[in-house]
Amino acid sequence: MTKKLAKIKYLPNNFKIVEQGDYVICAVSSKKISLENLNYWNVDLQEPYFSYVEASKKKEELEKD
Repeated sequence: MTKKLAKIKYLPNNFKIVEQGDYVICAVSSKKISLENLNYWNVDLQEPYFSYVEASKKKEELEKD
């Protein structure tokens, strides 16, 4: 099976698949995240994060601004 990048609409407690695929790319680390393992994202920025570590880094960056 060919792995394909999904397009996602991130919602407050869920996400909606806009274009079918197998994974998304972390906005901080550029790691691939399978949709089964997608647990962290930012609704306002519409960005996925690989783990709480990347999500925390992004939050810290935003707080500096």
